[in-house]
Amino acid sequence: MTTKQRLALIVLLTASFTLAVDFSILNVALPAIGSDVGFSLENLQWVATAFALCAAGFTLLFGRVADLAGRRRLFLIGMALLGAASLAGGLAAEPALLLLARVGQGLATAMVVPAALSLLLVSFPEGPLRDKALGLNGSLMAAGFTTGAILGGLLTDLLSWRWAFFVNVPVAAAVLLIAPVVLAESRATSKLRLDVPGAVTVTLGLLALIFGLTHAAEHSWTHPLTLGALAAAVVLFALFARVESRAPHPLVPLGILKRSNIAWGNLAGLLAFLTETSLVFLLTLYLQQVLGYTPLGAGLSFAVLGLGTVIGGMLGPKVIGRFGSKNAIVYGLVVQAAATGALVMLSSDPASIGLLLVATFIGGVANLVVIVGFMVTATSGLPDADQGMATGLATMSQQIGITMGIPVMSAVFTAQLLNLGAGDMPAVLTAVTVAIAVNAALCLGAAAAVAVFLKKPVRQDVG
Repeated sequence: MTTKQRLALIVLLTASFTLAVDFSILNVALPAIGSDVGFSLENLQWVATAFALCAAGFTLLFGRVADLAGRRRLFLIGMALLGAASLAGGLAAEPALLLLARVGQGLATAMVVPAALSLLLVSFPEGPLRDKALGLNGSLMAAGFTTGAILGGLLTDLLSWRWAFFVNVPVAAAVLLIAPVVLAESRATSKLRLDVPGAVTVTLGLLALIFGLTHAAEHSWTHPLTLGALAAAVVLFALFARVESRAPHPLVPLGILKRSNIAWGNLAGLLAFLTETSLVFLLTLYLQQVLGYTPLGAGLSFAVLGLGTVIGGMLGPKVIGRFGSKNAIVYGLVVQAAATGALVMLSSDPASIGLLLVATFIGGVANLVVIVGFMVTATSGLPDADQGMATGLATMSQQIGITMGIPVMSAVFTAQLLNLGAGDMPAVLTAVTVAIAVNAALCLGAAAAVAVFLKKPVRQDVG
């Protein structure tokens, strides 16, 4: 790498890591936020939901906007919005302002993550350097989710939950100072127009999907509002497909979804994020409700998982170089399934923490190998003009995987508790291990699907 490439990489990775941390940094602080700001218990979940809805719902739209308006420009706008929204959130004294700040952070995430990934891809041509850069990006994005849980506990216990917001402000300021110097502007070279009907339908569809999944975890899958939101999502996605088939400048040319590496690469990435982030949720329940850990203690227990993700991000490019991105995904998912499956043997014995630490470390390494393989696969064989669209799809898969994971696994966990008819410690342990088994099965199913259906990408212009 040249010096400028290294500096650009540091700036882009810093931004991506900070936004990944935002997904989980407030989770352990929610009770303190509720008592300080005045949220009722039943409405407290909107602190997380408002962020997730915007982060996942608008990412594909902003991926294309970055192509048209300039990736660096949108990256800088998003970082400025992140700083302003974080400052507002830290100063918030009432629920409405706090929720508005979380919406701002979610929109900033939807702007910055695809723009940063596009800038990274155009800064490094396909090959070992790009694979290495994607490996570092993937490891920090995944490690950010774990780090958020740890950092949120530390800041809340030692200072105040408000510092979970304030910590973003100096990071955003530093990035805004350095980025214009080390990042070159990049946009699509061909004449494109924003597909407004496509943007509206897919954004509304994603919002309905994420809302339905989140509502299902908080209430039930059969709740009228859950069913209505999921039905609306299906209708909107069908309408989106119809709009795209007729649009002169489609947001997503349907032909790109027929490409094996785009379709199956994104599915693998979605499931990789879904399984690992939801596993953190399940193990948090286990650590706190079965072993009796404090929220901070539970968060610190995931430090080995964070270490595993960093190591996996560094190993990912080497595995891809030796075995290819397809095999990296398949092998990684199989190892992750084995490590996750071993956690079915967790018990109420405090010594089980040893099994948890070893299994999550191995699973973290494997999961990041999958994520690097997914990023390489889902963005290969495309011209620079379509990188924003491809990275928007990849980022959307990542965001939806993170957002879907907890509702899906929470539904499995809750269904098992209802089936047992109890909520005591043995019932919680049984429900957690059943959900962990489902998680491992999803990894194996994804590995089998990728092994059968993923074909090697061939470079062509799909725009």
